[in-house]
Amino acid sequence: MAARTMSPNLALNQLVAERQAAGEQIVHLAFGEARLPVLPEMAQQLALGASENAYGPVAGGPAVREAAAGYFTRRGLPTDPDQVVLAPGSKALLLALQLVYPGDVLLPRPAWNSYAPQARYAGKQVFGVPIPAECGGVPDPAALRETVARARAAGHDPRILILTLPDNPTGTLATPELVRQLAAYAQEEDLLIVSDEIYRDLLHDPATPYLSPAEVAPERTVVTNGLSKSFGLGGWRSGVARFPANELGERLRTDVVTFASESWSALAAPMQVATAFALSEPPVIRQRLAASARLHGAVARAVYEVFVDAGADCRPPTGGFYVYPDFEPMRDVLAQHGITDSDTLQRHLFAEFGVAVLAGHLLGDDPGALRFKAATSLLYGHSRAEQQAALDSADPVRLPHLAQVLGVLAESFGKLCGSRR
Repeated sequence: MAARTMSPNLALNQLVAERQAAGEQIVHLAFGEARLPVLPEMAQQLALGASENAYGPVAGGPAVREAAAGYFTRRGLPTDPDQVVLAPGSKALLLALQLVYPGDVLLPRPAWNSYAPQARYAGKQVFGVPIPAECGGVPDPAALRETVARARAAGHDPRILILTLPDNPTGTLATPELVRQLAAYAQEEDLLIVSDEIYRDLLHDPATPYLSPAEVAPERTVVTNGLSKSFGLGGWRSGVARFPANELGERLRTDVVTFASESWSALAAPMQVATAFALSEPPVIRQRLAASARLHGAVARAVYEVFVDAGADCRPPTGGFYVYPDFEPMRDVLAQHGITDSDTLQRHLFAEFGVAVLAGHLLGDDPGALRFKAATSLLYGHSRAEQQAALDSADPVRLPHLAQVLGVLAESFGKLCGSRR
């Protein structure tokens, strides 16, 4: 059996924290944490729930499931509270689904770095499928058909298709037409769709068309979401899943709740109070979501421009807080620095410039490619005051502390690739 290792983004984040504590100046683009001040009203709700110390129902109490049902319903997915399960993070729900549903897993390539290890922990084969040229988060439909045919011919049993809308790591959103094609194929081949929509509320332009596969294939789609990205509450650990309103959904939900009863027991009671408040979306919550999406979009676009100016090909980011550049056009230049693949590119950036990124091969991408994920959400400031200023600003990239770090990035990549200005 292959040796188990810590999740690479968490390991790198820990290393960066140690280096920063030792006084090193590092531009941290390697960890997708939405580092923003906690909304005071959310902290108040958590405090109000502090006296709640009973375990409660495994799936979540009535109030929080009712709030979650309303949240999904407002997004075009009519939902009954009995279709909902709460957990300490959507990551736990994704793992539970892997454990309780049979069959191998189909992933976009590249994809968030925890999907594949979770599948392997569940004893499944993982089949990565290239993403379309225009976006990430979903497999290319033609390549998906070919991959499934090859897998079945080899005796494997692909049954789970994971989609991420919008995407980590490319920061892009699949079009409604692509989602329809993939949903139709899933119906044709009887695939379970797991739609990870953790970044759904962080579209940079709120007018961007969004289609959940649960709208077009409701009978076979499980949707997961949570508070870690849209609310910047990763450390609070609160996730939610919506199951289909049919026999399959009831069976899956029962199996996940059964697993939960032997693992996390229930979402912490104080977090249920805070989560119910967040998912009920009073005006203060809607205002925070809109401000967060604006900030993520402004900074992601600024980092995107740094990479493009340095010579990279890159999809323009449209949601979340990621950019995924491809430095293939600069291969000959980078080779002069001993950079020949994503691993040496990551190592060189960290050692020579103090820029931490997550290499593409750690996300299932071609190891020989010159691609990496840059998470832009840790650039908003080191202090709560700086982060709040970024959140409040109409033009955050012009704030002195943000302009300074963007300047460091531009200088670093200019030196690496040769100035193109």
